[in-house]
Amino acid sequence: MSEQRVVRPTPISGFPEWLPEVRSVELRWLDHIRAGFERYGFASIETPSVEKLDALMAKGETSQEVYTLHRLQADADSGDGDARLGLHFDLTVPFARYVAQHFNDLTFPFKRYQMQRVWRGERPQEGRFREFTQCDIDVINVDQIPLHFDAELPRIVHEVLSGLDLPAWTISVNNRKVLQGFYEGVGIDDPLAVIRAVDKLHKIGDDGVRAILTGEAGLSEEQVNACLELAHIKGSDTSVADEVRRLGVRSDLLLEGLDELGFVLDSLSDLPQGSVVADLSIARGLDYYTGTVYEATFDDDPGYGSICAGGRYEDLAGQFIRRRLPGVGISIGLTRIFAKLVAEGRIEGGRACPTDVMVAVPGADRRSEALRTAALLRERGFNTEVFHQAAKVGKQIQYASRKGIPFVWFPPFEDGKAHEVKDMASGEQTEADPASWTRP
Repeated sequence: MSEQRVVRPTPISGFPEWLPEVRSVELRWLDHIRAGFERYGFASIETPSVEKLDALMAKGETSQEVYTLHRLQADADSGDGDARLGLHFDLTVPFARYVAQHFNDLTFPFKRYQMQRVWRGERPQEGRFREFTQCDIDVINVDQIPLHFDAELPRIVHEVLSGLDLPAWTISVNNRKVLQGFYEGVGIDDPLAVIRAVDKLHKIGDDGVRAILTGEAGLSEEQVNACLELAHIKGSDTSVADEVRRLGVRSDLLLEGLDELGFVLDSLSDLPQGSVVADLSIARGLDYYTGTVYEATFDDDPGYGSICAGGRYEDLAGQFIRRRLPGVGISIGLTRIFAKLVAEGRIEGGRACPTDVMVAVPGADRRSEALRTAALLRERGFNTEVFHQAAKVGKQIQYASRKGIPFVWFPPFEDGKAHEVKDMASGEQTEADPASWTRP
């Protein structure tokens, strides 16, 4: 008989996984985020992990990060050799397809949240993963969508993040109309190329952006200087519009964008000072953003990458349906946030298992009594497990201790004797009735 091959278990780069005590904290975070979304009336949906490749590939440079789906035993003659499906790289494209597909069954404006894994084929590094969880909220409507939703979404995210024990963070807001209108006003023919370059400002600095704009984009020195002046404007109120106007550039689209940006800032002015700011370097590189854009980062580590991002799009569903369906959305990068805090030791692990009570087994002949006791405790709302075998009491207690189970229940070891429960924290053991016991 040939020796069985042993595959050495090793972590796969870019695909994080947690021990149970850390996963339990992540689940609490997910519940907290879900509750925050639902407080504002967002409904949950879930879409398949895969979408058609032609839909995924239509969304600009991110399409090069798509994982395609193949059968391992694909038959070359069956047509399976060419991938037609890919794992979704975000949740916005699947959402647009979902709305188009279920258009006649939805009530508009449609407010949805979606909390799922996504996949991107990029090089793993700090804060960047190949598989990660995003928590998205979007509002989509027929023909037009009220601007007040552009202000509601960062308010929701602010509320959600404030309820988690995170290092200081800031939500930055901008408007693509401001950027595009300004660039057009200084005579730039391809505003999107400049938007993509300016979006890298926090990573490569002024010199890096200047090199791209003068080289690849072919801008004059005067145009480059104007773009960088705009990118350095920041503020937490509508005074940012005055600073833009002082640059002397005029265009109708620029004025429209400044009005929209001012509306969002005014609407959020009751939030703590500095928690939401206008940052005119925020651009978001994806093609489909057309108005308000968002990006949140940690104050002490902005280079780590955005922990929330999103924006307004005018017709993302247009490739699926002949109806104009504008929307606005924002995503919380749960894995990026959580992984950083785990790596820095900021996450205090929860319990390794959800069990409230472990029922001990006095002996093989009394296991049925242990099972009846456990069933009664479960009916009363306690997460209860029965020890897996008849063993010495000390071994059973040790098992409960290692799992962090707070209470061990002892059914009668003999007929006519009382039940007892042991509080593992205090060590106290008292008589108890499974039909009426309440947790101290």
